[in-house]
Amino acid sequence: MKGRWQEFAGRHGLGVALFVGLGVGFWILFLIALPQIAMFDFSLRHNLPPSEIGGAKDVYTLSNYAAFFQSADGSANVLDMGVLFKTMLAAVFVTIIDVLICYPIAFILAHSARGVAARLMVIGLIVPFWVNEILRAFAFRVIFGATGVLNGIGMGMGLWDSPIDFIRADIALYSGLTYAYILLMIFPIYNAVEALDRNQIEAARDMGASWWRVHWRVVLPIAKPGIASGATMVFMLTAGALAAPQILGGPSNLWFTQVIYQWFNEAGDWQRGSAYAAILLLCCMLFVMLVMRVFKVDIGAIGR
Repeated sequence: MKGRWQEFAGRHGLGVALFVGLGVGFWILFLIALPQIAMFDFSLRHNLPPSEIGGAKDVYTLSNYAAFFQSADGSANVLDMGVLFKTMLAAVFVTIIDVLICYPIAFILAHSARGVAARLMVIGLIVPFWVNEILRAFAFRVIFGATGVLNGIGMGMGLWDSPIDFIRADIALYSGLTYAYILLMIFPIYNAVEALDRNQIEAARDMGASWWRVHWRVVLPIAKPGIASGATMVFMLTAGALAAPQILGGPSNLWFTQVIYQWFNEAGDWQRGSAYAAILLLCCMLFVMLVMRVFKVDIGAIGR
């Protein structure tokens, strides 16, 4: 660590090194570590009235975590565990769809598009994200609504007779989430694939390899860190999304973040909400570890 600090200071100057070091230290300590510690501390306490906080009843407890697994009547808390499982499964599904969509786009952007075409692709990807995330979610609701654009086109062309409820079927939600984080998948993959020497691809093609074999044997091994990095970010942001599920989710759809929101803001039980948030954080961390193991990359490769 000391050697890296000296190398960075020697390359960029002591002033820049101190500025970056203090900025990163402030970010990690005050915006990441301390809020998580406070949340974890809240999750281990009883929900007490202000007059009893700091008193004899204000002791540490695991009851908030136990409540996630067991209801007050002693039966299994199937509802909350089911919502968490559904949220994790949906986040995995959205992540896989993003990988399938973004990998070819990143490859074309890195090795096929040139000049004006490449610039237009980048502009086309970035400009829509100048619009606020909530407005984009409402735009998807307009597109997929019962009287929306998609139903209007489909019925106008005679493809179906009555409106399809894309909202209740969660098609609007999954589409909105897939689109919301698409840049976080494209650019990590692009950053990894761009480092690939084009001559390796041409050599593989000259030796008779088909395109799918070129990608499987040549491109994907190079793209693995980018895919792992993008998958990590997309999964965590999808699992932690709140606005899109609120706007695009059907009446029977419930996201785990909505359960956390209800405990914090409707029930006023910050301790239970903190415990549920800690459980969600743990699940996301386990997913990151699983991605690292599947793609055989370390945390440094994901960070790049």
